[in-house]
Amino acid sequence: MNLDTEFLEKLASAEPAPGGGGASAYAGALAAALAAMVGNLAVGKPKYADEQEGILASLDRLAQLRSELLGLVAADAEAYLPLNRAYRLPRETQQEQEARQEAIQAALGPACDIPLQIMEACSKIIDEADYLAHHGSRLAVSDAGAAAVLARGALVSAAMNIFLNVDGMTDPQRALEYRAKVNELMISAQIRSDIVASQVMGILQ
Repeated sequence: MNLDTEFLEKLASAEPAPGGGGASAYAGALAAALAAMVGNLAVGKPKYADEQEGILASLDRLAQLRSELLGLVAADAEAYLPLNRAYRLPRETQQEQEARQEAIQAALGPACDIPLQIMEACSKIIDEADYLAHHGSRLAVSDAGAAAVLARGALVSAAMNIFLNVDGMTDPQRALEYRAKVNELMISAQIRSDIVASQVMGILQ
């Protein structure tokens, strides 16, 4: 098995992108793949005959989420680069300062929207991991728990990127709306992933 390390090398470099958002999306894709394994191990097995329809539907959703998150790796980099360029604009004169601030404010929205999409996708993965922990392969229940925890970690990581960018917003209402949505997703993800992890640990211990 060959591991493509190009993304990791770029992530480790001094280049402005990819960064935390891309890493979050990639981690989310890994969580989706891990959850899918739990389902695929039960596909076609007589022991899980009654679960096949639900498992296959979950696998389809996970495949879509994995594809979405992989696309968001590049999308996050594309959204961040204009913001990075805006921060580097000159600010010696009043006119330059105003132009720079305008460019920053225009770029902050997309730089928050992509990580928010990452959070939403990772939130859905937790639900799929929960389902497969109960209906997927019993031999891989630990992987269902790991997928839920990994998805939550990716979600929180994406949230940190949003909070950082929100701090630069000059419109308090705009910033408040982002913070409210992010906090809602984080609280929900923590509760649900903790339940999955606790149930899986109860089975394993």
